[in-house]
Amino acid sequence: QVQLVESGGGSVQSGGSLELSCAISGNTNEDSCLGWFRQAPGKEREGVAVTNTRGRATYADSVKGRFTISQDGAKKTLFLHMGSLKPEDTATYYCAVLLWDLTGGSHCVTSRGGIDFGFWGQGTQVAVSS
Repeated sequence: QVQLVESGGGSVQSGGSLELSCAISGNTNEDSCLGWFRQAPGKEREGVAVTNTRGRATYADSVKGRFTISQDGAKKTLFLHMGSLKPEDTATYYCAVLLWDLTGGSHCVTSRGGIDFGFWGQGTQVAVSS
């Protein structure tokens, strides 16, 4: 139903910026939630930023003020602009979609770690050096 392909990862020095993109094939809807998650080696997956299709975004405390999630007008690409990068941002970043959030948005959050999201990309690696 939905396929996701991330791009834009790479290596950057501390304080630098990167923009990740996620190409979305298939159709989302007004009850969908789209998000970015990350997993560092030896650590659990964590939510980074999520947004509903109307643009209401929420962020993990660790990235607030540094990262911005956005969509293109056609809702076919999801972006994550990452600024002021830190070594602790090093991880594999995944794009994900919760196709039907019928809870009124309570699952469109970073704090649940993506357990409600049914569609995932293959991931793109981000490495931040000090």
